[in-house]
Formats: sequence, structure tokens, C-alpha cells
Amino acid sequence: MTTSGTGTAPPNREQVRQAMTARTPRNYVTWITLAFMITSSVASLRAAPTMAVYGLAAVFLYVVPALVFLLPTSLVSAELASGWSGGVYRWVAEGLSKPLGFLAVWCQFAMTIFYYPSLLGYVASTFAYVINPALASNGVYVAIVIVVIYWAGVWVSSQGTKTVAGLSSAGLIIGTLIPAAILVVLGIVFLGQGNQSAAPMDASHLLPQWTGIASLVLIVNNFLSYAGMEMNSVHVNTLRNPGKEFPRAMFLAIGLVLVIFILPAVAISWVIPADQLSLTAGVMQAFDAFFANFGVSWLTPILGLMLIAASIGGMLTWLAGPSKGLLTVAREEGYMPPFLQRLNKNGVQQNILVAQGVFTTVIALLYAFIPDVSSAYWILSVITTQVYLIMYLLLFVAAMRLRRTAPDHPRGYRAPALGVLCVVGFLASVAAMIIGFVPPAQFSSGSVWTYILIVGGGLGIIGLLIPWLFLRLRKPSWRQPAPEVAATDEPEA
Repeated sequence: MTTSGTGTAPPNREQVRQAMTARTPRNYVTWITLAFMITSSVASLRAAPTMAVYGLAAVFLYVVPALVFLLPTSLVSAELASGWSGGVYRWVAEGLSKPLGFLAVWCQFAMTIFYYPSLLGYVASTFAYVINPALASNGVYVAIVIVVIYWAGVWVSSQGTKTVAGLSSAGLIIGTLIPAAILVVLGIVFLGQGNQSAAPMDASHLLPQWTGIASLVLIVNNFLSYAGMEMNSVHVNTLRNPGKEFPRAMFLAIGLVLVIFILPAVAISWVIPADQLSLTAGVMQAFDAFFANFGVSWLTPILGLMLIAASIGGMLTWLAGPSKGLLTVAREEGYMPPFLQRLNKNGVQQNILVAQGVFTTVIALLYAFIPDVSSAYWILSVITTQVYLIMYLLLFVAAMRLRRTAPDHPRGYRAPALGVLCVVGFLASVAAMIIGFVPPAQFSSGSVWTYILIVGGGLGIIGLLIPWLFLRLRKPSWRQPAPEVAATDEPEA
């Protein structure tokens, strides 16, 4: 490794990037694999029973958010990723400033700390439904599942991007695409046998019933169903031709996400009446009822295991994405202590994953063993979602500015009507953030202003104060221009 002596000018950003590229193993993945990773990080069948309550109107409830949030996010990210590697940090740093770039990637990363316990809690309850439903309410069981699977995920992520890509793609196919296809095929068979659809399928039911602010909250909350489309852009350099292949991956992911969200929900509404689909019943109970209609209840435990595979695949993509983006800015600008910048022999940010795992484990244990923590944890999840939306606001502003200040910068893809896309996406993100301050049913007994102060205060602390402290406390010696990957590592052919 070449080191800088006393008086030598520090390496510029391009030298840093070249050094990282030269020393990091090049484990290429195909654009289809990356599309599966993007899809795995966003789409799942967990919400299908909940949205099936709305019957044909579920199409509207998914398509409108797709037009105003999914499409802008995806097309804007495709343009930015085809011109600038490094994910949201690079985009916002180039378009606005490096500190704001750090804020963007921090907001993306912070959300995941509270995402994993809820996701793995779902895995625990799903697995309990397969082996013994009574275990779902057992705190010890839930805690063990969360901790074991999370740390297993950290170990898998430490093996490199190619390993994560393979497992997340397999999880998507086994645990999402195949179960979704089963639901749709059985639904079509149900109607083909001459049965009447449990939900009206005429044009008058295309729109959901308007119930005031509750309907608005429902629509806007679905914006966040598509959050995460930009997250896997940090892996753009694992493609052989990023400029052309990343947009392809993004377009394929858009189609898969829409199919996964919409078709299974509508298929379930054909078979199970809305009054039998409880919002809190859980995905396994809804699928059990669905399969019981066809006398194939034996499929339920198999489906449960498949859904678990999908959730774990999604977790792996979230482990690999935001933490890698945080590593980039930490090394280049010295925004985090050297301990958190260390890499393992596979070039993976293992110490960031471990540090994140400590917090995740503590939250999971509290969530599992202290009943009163569940409501507090739910509010923390709302706060971190608000924090995540800050990243989207910065993303759209940076994209517009880059189109204006760097119009000739090479891009493999140029989004049509970029200005319109950015304005629509920005306004959709603002709307989602405003709705986040509306107390939901879970907080009905509390004061509205108390809720607003809690969410607003948490947003300020997690989304602004903590990243500001990192910026204030950083030291020039924390900059590390090249990854500490063993020199014996060779790129794959």
C-alpha cells in the first residue's frame, strides 16, 4: 500500500475512488440479479391480506402512489446511478454538498436500525405459525429468533455482495414470486369454477370509499410501500456496464414490485370476504383461509417457510446497502472513527454491521421482553420513517441541481421530464412526512400535540443532531483513502 508522507497533499476524490476500485474484489453480478435485489428490498406479500380488504380499489391504492412516488424515485435514481457511483451520498454530495450527502446516507442508514426488529419479529411469528402458533406471543422465542437470524445475516453479508445478491434473489423467487403466482392462479381457478368473487369487481368499485382524513392517510402511507428503490444503487459498480444495465434493472424491478403488490391482493379479495380479513390477523392466517377454500391447507406451512425466505432475503439487501453507502463517506471524508471504517478480507464494512447489530439486538430484546416497549418501539419506527423521508427530499433537489449544473456529465440514462419527476416526488415526500405527524389509531388515547412533539423531537435528534455531532467531532486523521483489503485478493474473471 502506498502511504502519504509528511507534507504530501491528501488524495483527491478521484484518486480515492480509483484506489478503492483497484483494491476491492470485482465480483460482478448481472443486471437481472440486481433487479431482484431491488425488488427484494421493497416488495413482499405481507401487506396483501390488508390491501385485499379494499378489493378492486387496491389497484388504485397502489397505482396512485406508484405514479407519484415509485416512478419518480426509480427514474431519478436510474439517471443518477448511471452517471455517479456511490449511491445517495455521491448524488447529494455532488448536487448539493458533502455534509448534506452524509446527512442523506445517514438518514437511509438510521431507518434500518428499527426496521430489522419489526421484520424479524414478523419472521418469528410466521415460523411460529408453522411449528406452534402459541410461540408467537412468547417473548423468549421471539427474542431468540430475532437475534439469531440477524447475526446470521451479518455473517452472510460479510461474505461479499455476490453472496448477498445470490441469496436475496433466491429469497425473492422462492418466497415472493412463487407464492404470489400460486395465489393468483388459485384465484383464477376459483373464478373459473363459476364462483362469485367475494369482492365486487365492477367499475364502480375501482375507487375506495372516501372517509376523509383516514382515506388520505391510507393513500399517502402507501407511498412508503415503495421506499427503498434507490437503496441498492450503491452496488452499481458490481455491474459490467452500469450506465446501461442499472436502468434496465430498475425498470424490471418497477414491474415486479407492482405485480407483487397488486395481483395477490386482488386474488385474495376474490376468495375471502372483506369481513373475514382482519387488518391484524396476519398474513399466515389470511393465506390459511385462502388455501382452505381449495382444500389445500397443507400448503400453508410450506408457504410460511417460503415467506420467511423472502423476508431474510430482503433483510440481507438492507444490510448490504445503506451500510455500504455510509462506509463510502466515512472513508473519503473521515466522518466516522477508523474502527467503523475497517473492512474484512472480502471488502465488507463488517464493523459497521456489528455496531448496528448491537443496537438492533438491544432493541429486539427490549421489544420482546417488556410489553410496554412495543408502543414506544412503534413510535420509534414512525420517527425513523420520517428521518428516511429527509433523504428523499435531498435526493430530488440534488437531481434537479445536477441536471442544471452538470448537463454534460456522462449519463447512461436520462430520465424524461426530470424536473417534473423531481417536483412530484418531492411533494409526495412532503405529503408523507406531514401525514406522519397525524396520530394513528394506536395513539388514540394520547394528546395530539404530545404525539407531534414526540415525533418532531425524535426527527430532530435522530435525523439532524446525531449526524451533526459526527460532523463536528470528526478528525482529519479519520480519513482513509483506500480499503484495507488483503493484497492477495484477486478480482474474479
